[in-house]
Amino acid sequence: MFDNLVLAQAAPAAGGGPEAMLIQFLPLVAIVVLFYFLMIRPQQNRAKQHAAMINAVKRGDTVVLSSGMIGKIVRVEDKEVGVEVSTGVTVKVVKSMISDVRARGEPAPANDSKA
Repeated sequence: MFDNLVLAQAAPAAGGGPEAMLIQFLPLVAIVVLFYFLMIRPQQNRAKQHAAMINAVKRGDTVVLSSGMIGKIVRVEDKEVGVEVSTGVTVKVVKSMISDVRARGEPAPANDSKA
């Protein structure tokens, strides 16, 4: 009696045609597209913005280095810049190590007193 029931629930033939293959690969394609829009594309945009910022650096700009040091640019070369980190102390820095360019004459934070 139960033998017929078991035979009726047998799995479909292996392969299943092109529709089954498409259904198997569709989640993988969706994951690749999701990674592109959520990770790869924003990173490329950030890299382009950073390259444009570095190329626009000029003498007198205040910069923040990747180490956290803040200084003023005194010399610009092709691949390096001279950054004055203290009065009379100039350091040669590779341009790609500049993480942020602050505007010239940026206002001081409110908690700094000028007295």
